Amino acid sequence: MASPLERMPLAERVEQLLAPGGPLPIVAAGDPVLRNAAEPFDGQLDPALLARFVEALRVTMRAAPGVGLAAPQVGVPLRIAVVEDPATVPDEVRLARGRVPLPFRVLVNPSYEPVGTARAAFFEGCLSVPGWQAVVARHAGVRLRASDEHGHAVDEPVSGWPARIVQHETDHLDGTLYLDRAELRSLSSNEAAAQRWAQPTPAKAAQALGFTLP
Repeated sequence: MASPLERMPLAERVEQLLAPGGPLPIVAAGDPVLRNAAEPFDGQLDPALLARFVEALRVTMRAAPGVGLAAPQVGVPLRIAVVEDPATVPDEVRLARGRVPLPFRVLVNPSYEPVGTARAAFFEGCLSVPGWQAVVARHAGVRLRASDEHGHAVDEPVSGWPARIVQHETDHLDGTLYLDRAELRSLSSNEAAAQRWAQPTPAKAAQALGFTLP
């Protein structure tokens, strides 16, 4: 049964969500909002409210901290996500994972399609599945189509770790969690991942835990 908040028009719901100020509560796996396709954004929030909501997503993402956050993760079923990755990692990690800085940006109604056939597999986590990581094989490069928060069209190739972030956040807008795509034999607590599988690639984890990499 929907809560009173969920029955409100989206603009009212967002206004109420933003009222306390500060980082927004992040919805955890098990909430239906994470398992249903989000509505395409088509002006449900006026420009001023959209700007406030985007800023709240940025504050929440950075406070978590994370490198992306989709609107459904704060309980708002709209196709909006924010991404940002300072990529402050060692050179060996940067080279192995293609983890380069991704400046803050807003993705409205994003979609992606693979560029080429190459796939890359690395550990991922999710703010809506706290405490766990698993290896996910994703397209090494994608073509991203979206709009920004001002309505300007985005159509560009993205590769490496930024492509992984784009896929992860766009999947959220389709009701897909990273665990749906993960190699479940790799599932590890954050503590185990830090102690055992902190290498630049998951090759050691694959051998020890018994799963294959692309």
